[in-house]
Amino acid sequence: MYPTVNDLSDWLRRRGFQALRQLIAASLCCFLVLGSACTAVALSDTQQLVVDSWRLVNQGFWNPEQLDAVRWKRQRQKAMERSIESSNDAYAAIESMLAQLGDPYTRLLRPEDYTALKNSTNGSLSGVGLQLGPDESSNGVVVISALEGSPAGEAEITSGTQLLSVDGKDVVDLGLEGTVAALRGDVGSQVVLTLDNGSGETSELTLERRSVDLRPVRTRRLRSGSHTLGYLRITQFSEGVPEQVKEALTELQNKEIEGLVLDLRNNSGGLVSAGLAVADDFLSGGAIVETRNREGINDTIQASLQTVYDGPMVTLVNGGTASASEILAGALQDNERATLLGGQTFGKGLIQTLTNLSDGSGLAVTVAGYVTPSGRDIQGEGIAPDRGLSDPEPLNPGGDGDRWLSEAEQWMEALLEQTADETEA
Repeated sequence: MYPTVNDLSDWLRRRGFQALRQLIAASLCCFLVLGSACTAVALSDTQQLVVDSWRLVNQGFWNPEQLDAVRWKRQRQKAMERSIESSNDAYAAIESMLAQLGDPYTRLLRPEDYTALKNSTNGSLSGVGLQLGPDESSNGVVVISALEGSPAGEAEITSGTQLLSVDGKDVVDLGLEGTVAALRGDVGSQVVLTLDNGSGETSELTLERRSVDLRPVRTRRLRSGSHTLGYLRITQFSEGVPEQVKEALTELQNKEIEGLVLDLRNNSGGLVSAGLAVADDFLSGGAIVETRNREGINDTIQASLQTVYDGPMVTLVNGGTASASEILAGALQDNERATLLGGQTFGKGLIQTLTNLSDGSGLAVTVAGYVTPSGRDIQGEGIAPDRGLSDPEPLNPGGDGDRWLSEAEQWMEALLEQTADETEA
C-alpha cells in the first residue's frame, strides 16, 4: 500500500504551524458541510457518496488548473447521469471521475482497502508485505519496498521491481488499489506474482500470505574500531513511531554512543506527521520542509529549538526511501545535519489527506506538494545521497553481511576521528 498522510493537522496544532494547519484542516473537515445545501431532488445515499467525493476534490485538490482542464464540473454531471443504485455503482462512478485527474494518489479506497490502510498506519499488516507505488512510465505498478520479515522480504523482492500481474490478472487492468486488494487474502493462502526486475525477463513467484509484525523502530549498539555507535532503523512512519524513536534515542545515549547511523532504507513513508516529529528530534530550529498548496503559497515548517539527539550522525537511504522518509532525509541533508549515504531515493513529493466517507470507504486527495528546505522538488526526482555506496545493494538492511551498514560505520568512525583531531588542534 502506498503511503497516505493522515493526522497531520494534530501534530501541526501541537507545533503551532498555523498556515499549513489551516490547509489540512480545510481538506480534512470540508466534508462536514457537504450536501448542506437544499436540492430540488433528494439524493440517495449512494448518489450522495458520489457528490461528496466530487466536492472533496473540488475544494481540496492542489492543482485547480487540472480541475479546469478536465472540466471537473462536467465530470460530476456525467457521473450523476449514470445509474447509481448500489455502493459498487457509486464506487465505479467515483473512480471514473478521479481517473480524469491523472493523479494516482488521489483515489478512492473501498471499505476493505480503507480498513487495511488504517491498520498498516497503526503498525499491523497481513498479506505478503509489499509496499507499492504507481509506475508512471508504464501505467503499471512498481515495488517501493518489501517489508522486513514479510514473505516478500524473505523472497528478496527489490525496490524498483515491476509487478506485472497478480494471480494472472494484469496490474494495468487492476490499477494500484485493485492490485493491493488482490495481494490480500486469508492468512495461509497463496498468491502468484509475475515480476520484472528490469532485466527484461519475467519470473513467477508464489508467496504465502501471513500476518506481519512491522516493528517499525529497531535499534542496537555497534562497536566500530575503538568507537561505540548507535544504530537506529525506521521501516515505516506509523502512529507510535515518534515516541518509539524518542525512547530509542534516549536508551542509546544512556549507553554513551559517540555517533548514530540512521537507516531509512526501504522506508516507504506513512504518516507525514510522524516523519515531521522525528525530524524535530534531530534539528534545532532549522526548516524541515516547505509545502505548496493550491494557492501556490509556500509554508515552511520549522523544527523546535530542543532536540532529542544532537550528536554526529549519518543516514542510509535507497530507492525504497519515499514520502515521509524523504522529507526527513532532505531536512537532514539541507541542514547539514547528517551525511546521506546509499542510493537515490524514490521521489514522492505529494501530500494527501484521507477522509472517511459515509459508508466506511475513504477518499485520498492530493492537497499539497512539498520541497526540501533548500527548495528542491522531490516529486519524480528523489534525493541524491552525498555519497553513493558500492553495488550491488544489500538486500537485508541491518542484517548479517550488510555491506552498506559497514561502510556507514567506517564513515562515522572517520568523522569522529576527524572531529577529535580538530579539537586537539
